[in-house]
Amino acid sequence: MKSIISTDKLTYFYPEREGEVSPVVIDTLDLEIEEGSFTAILGHNGSGKSTLAKHFNGVLLPMGGRVYVSGMDTRDENLMLEIRRSCGLLFQNPDNQIVASVVEEDVAFAPENLGMPPAEIRERVDEALKAVDMYEYRERAPHLLSGGQKQRVAIAGILAMRPRCIVLDEPTAMLDPGGRAEVVRLIAELKSRYGITVVHITHHIDEVIGADRIVVMHRGKIAMDGTPAQVFTQVERLKEIGLTVPDTTALLYELNRGGFDLPLDALTVDDCAAAIYQSLKG
Repeated sequence: MKSIISTDKLTYFYPEREGEVSPVVIDTLDLEIEEGSFTAILGHNGSGKSTLAKHFNGVLLPMGGRVYVSGMDTRDENLMLEIRRSCGLLFQNPDNQIVASVVEEDVAFAPENLGMPPAEIRERVDEALKAVDMYEYRERAPHLLSGGQKQRVAIAGILAMRPRCIVLDEPTAMLDPGGRAEVVRLIAELKSRYGITVVHITHHIDEVIGADRIVVMHRGKIAMDGTPAQVFTQVERLKEIGLTVPDTTALLYELNRGGFDLPLDALTVDDCAAAIYQSLKG
């Protein structure tokens, strides 16, 4: 499959403050994101994962190296609008992306600014709101919605652009468990139903068990890269870089330390329960 996002020796550091040396946040990083994939990027605070997300949409530009989105160099100002139409970015706090006082007007904001005909805007708004199960709330005021619902509206605003890729930067960080579950289900649905490339940046391990690929960031570099099973079974390595593993893996790991011989790649609750049952039965 071809790449929709690629970085070539990407390097970034924040401007120095007086009397301080600015550390490198992203260090000569090479990464390819395949079109149509669901890639999760994990890392503790300060690992560079959110800074990397902002490069995928041109919010930040490289200090060194290159970032390409659908083959377009993000440093080319003439391509910035097309880059952001191709790759939408969702931030942690939905309130930072909701700009209108009515849900459907907020979703229409980007298409209107692109000068689309009213009939096409109406079609896109309705389609996007239905995709995130928020159509019945289209005439509501966003401030009356729950956190999870607001995040759905923010996602609809991106979908109305009909992007090829959506990057979610800690989209559940400010949500309660119910809101988190809503957004996680929606992410999986967007990928399966529409074939949109999804890049999910988070520190909530259990949210990304269903990803195609896990990329672990540490000190501005890629520390681990593989399928969820390949990454999460490396319990000690993840601990070394300050990350946990899914609850299922943690349980199996502790049982193995106590004398069991269980597969650590039984990541889902059902698979984990089945593995323990078969071991006890045997």
